[in-house]
Order: sequence, then structure tokens, then C-alpha cells
Amino acid sequence: MNMAQITAAMVKQLREMTDSPMMECKKALVEAEGDMEAAVDILRKNGLAAAAKKAGRDTNEGAVAAYISEDGTKGALAEIACETDFVASNPKFTGFAAEVAQVVCDNEPADTDALLALDMNGETVEAALTEMIHIIGENMKISRTVVRKPASGAVASYIHMGGKIGVLVEFSFEKPETASAEAFKTFAHDVAMQVAATAPIAAVREDVDQDVIDHEVAIYKAQAAESGKPEAIQEKMAVGRLEKFFKGFVLNEQEFIKDSSLTIKGYAEKVSKELGDTVKVVAFDRLVCGE
Repeated sequence: MNMAQITAAMVKQLREMTDSPMMECKKALVEAEGDMEAAVDILRKNGLAAAAKKAGRDTNEGAVAAYISEDGTKGALAEIACETDFVASNPKFTGFAAEVAQVVCDNEPADTDALLALDMNGETVEAALTEMIHIIGENMKISRTVVRKPASGAVASYIHMGGKIGVLVEFSFEKPETASAEAFKTFAHDVAMQVAATAPIAAVREDVDQDVIDHEVAIYKAQAAESGKPEAIQEKMAVGRLEKFFKGFVLNEQEFIKDSSLTIKGYAEKVSKELGDTVKVVAFDRLVCGE
């Protein structure tokens, strides 16, 4: 792809993703032959982009709904897609999404086909979906569902931006009474909100995909090589930047957004001490409409 084929819209998108200078974005796109992800890596290797942001400008509309069982031991998310943002905020649409999330939580269907065959208010979910399409006058589909049911623990949810982002977090602990303790409820809500706000990629660093780690290390080594410092120093620089990556993108290692003196793991330890239990953040799901 030559320079003439690199559009202003592409340059603008890359600039929004990386906060890099416009001319550097254009150069990176030319070098990457228009490949957006490759251009981000080029900018990062040149030290012009601290980290890649997701473009996140998908045109798909819809809403994510959550449902948590009465005892808090099981939870579900359901993403329902539609054509326009106007419908996504319609109370009938959001109410339907909430009902689907409850059916998912109660029945734990293996896939969407199994979900569509389940009963919801005296008819199948598929029939209810068809009826909703006729009422609203817009095509809809059930895009994704998630269920979490810890062996010993609880689940919390958080819905952000009117259903554009839905979060489900799984916690483990030993004492059944912990689930109803106010300190735990506050902690669970705070952690779910943190996931919505910061978009971590894993709960613990051991769960980060090795391909992701290898990709980051390659970039950090390329950045360190540009410094011209001795190889041993370059290696330390790369290791230090990888640690910073983990602290930014691994939930338990992140600073708590309400109190930067605590990490999420530290917050869990504080709550554990208060309740005389061992509370841990095990895993999470973060659904973004259209992704």
C-alpha cells in the first residue's frame, strides 16, 4: 500500500488509538502497508506509543444484561444485539435482555441453540425473541452469554454505560457467611467496577496468554535496543517494562482506582483480614457490545 492509499481516516484512527503525532502515525501506516495492528507495534517499538488502545468503534449496537442468583453464588451475562442505539436504550429491549440473562443463569445452557429452546414466561426464548423483533421493528440476536458458578465463593456483576459493558467477577472464600457480609459486598462491587473501567486481560499473571507475553517482550527488547546500552542493561529494561505491563493489565496487580495505595490483591487481603476468611479474585468476564 503506497502513501496515496493511506487515508486521513486511517491516520486519525491510529492517532486516537496511540496518542502519537499525526505524521508519525502516517509513516507507521505506510511502513506497515496499512495494517493497523502492525502500525501500532511500529510506533511502540519507536517509543511513540506507550500502549495500544482498542479502537472500539464497532457499529454494532445492543446491550449487555446481568443476573445474579439470590444467594449470590451464580451469575450470568447476556449480550443482545440490535441495529440502532435508539433501540438499545429502549426499556422493552433492556427488559428482554435482563430476562434472558436470568434464564441463562437459572439453566446454564451449553450454547445459543440450547438457550433458544428454553422456556421464558411460558414460551421459548426463540419465540420471545421473534415477538420482540416484531414489536420493536428491528432485527435482534442473542450474541453471547456467560455463566459463572464458583465451587466455594460468590459472583458479582457491574453494568456500565447503559449496558455497553457488562462485567461478571468470580470470587472464592471459605466461609458461607462471607457472601452476605457488607465488607465483601462493597469489595465485590468495587472489583467489578474496576474491571469495567480498566479492561484487564487476566485476573492473575499466570492466566495471561503466553503469546501476549512473547509479543510484549519482543517490543520491549526492541525499545531497549534503541537505547544503545549494554545488553545486560537492555535485558533489565525489558524485564522492568514487562512488570509494568503486568501491573497495568493483570487485575490482582492493578492499583485500586479508588485508593492507589492498594492493589486489588492488597484490597482482597484487607477484606480477608476484616472477615477472618481468605477472599480471592479468581476470574472475570468483560463483555463489550459489538466486540
